[in-house]
Amino acid sequence: MVLIFGEITTKAQLDYQKIVRGTIKRIGFDDSKKGFDYNTFNLLVAIEQQSPEIANSVHVNKSTEDIGAGDQGHMFGYATDETEELMPLTHVLAQKLIIRLSEARNNNELTWLRPDAKTQVTVEYRKEGGKITPLRVHTIVISTQHDPDVDNATIQKELRERIIKSAIPAHLIDEQTIYHLNPSGRFVIGGPQGDAGLTGRKIIIDSYGGWGAHGGGAFSGKDPTKVDRSACYAARWVAKSIVASKLAQRVLFQVSYSIGIAEPLSIYVDTYGTGVIPDSDILELVKKNFDLRPGVIIRDLNLKRPIYEKTAYFGHFGRNDPDFTWEQPKILKRD
Repeated sequence: MVLIFGEITTKAQLDYQKIVRGTIKRIGFDDSKKGFDYNTFNLLVAIEQQSPEIANSVHVNKSTEDIGAGDQGHMFGYATDETEELMPLTHVLAQKLIIRLSEARNNNELTWLRPDAKTQVTVEYRKEGGKITPLRVHTIVISTQHDPDVDNATIQKELRERIIKSAIPAHLIDEQTIYHLNPSGRFVIGGPQGDAGLTGRKIIIDSYGGWGAHGGGAFSGKDPTKVDRSACYAARWVAKSIVASKLAQRVLFQVSYSIGIAEPLSIYVDTYGTGVIPDSDILELVKKNFDLRPGVIIRDLNLKRPIYEKTAYFGHFGRNDPDFTWEQPKILKRD
């Protein structure tokens, strides 16, 4: 069973059956033998209109510049120069593994793979002050759903040979690297049959894999007036711009809001001591180059586009996709 619920006010006529069943099919649950079938599951729809009180507070009869935040909260962005994506290496490698698993399943390279899967990578770093340098991959964890007729030895062998070797650079792996490949043993029962799913449960892998900080709000299932989503995208834009401009080797950027209020309540920069100029000076550059009012974020990042479906898999950050406008840094210049 799939239950979709929430609040939205729109003039669009949505075919929920087509959208949801098409999504389940794309994910790969296309046979009851996998525990879930897009043709046969039961869909319940409980979508209502948005509260008029929220609408009046946020956007009704307001200009772009005056649109208020859709909720209160703290949002964070992070960037680091340890990878070309300006993302933590641990996150980049975990992302590459899950993308490679998806490729191997969808092109039938590994016919025993099923859709449900998780990856995790532990990297050993050297820390000098605030600067961090990745040295080696310490541990790789892959848990993937599989057909019942494949044995664990085959799973572990093919994950190492066909997935890990093509996703993880060889110079990062050594004889001491630890592998936990389907450590629970059998993983035939997966997806909704094995575990209830809920939008927003995976906020850490959606962001920076535990690096930086997180305000607790999920991105998915929210329109861009919800600063849980749009301000986190803007915060990544700011952080990436700082590192891309060579102003710091890594940085945490924070912004906070109140519902209905356009101007941020606070903004904060922490370069972990890696800044080439004081953090206070970087903060002033941010103020000059970025307008963090919600309506302006939506306008500048062009967030009123149908781009959000693909943010639901492989993460929201560090991806080379022109639709991910927050990944296109501004080059900030000192006076």
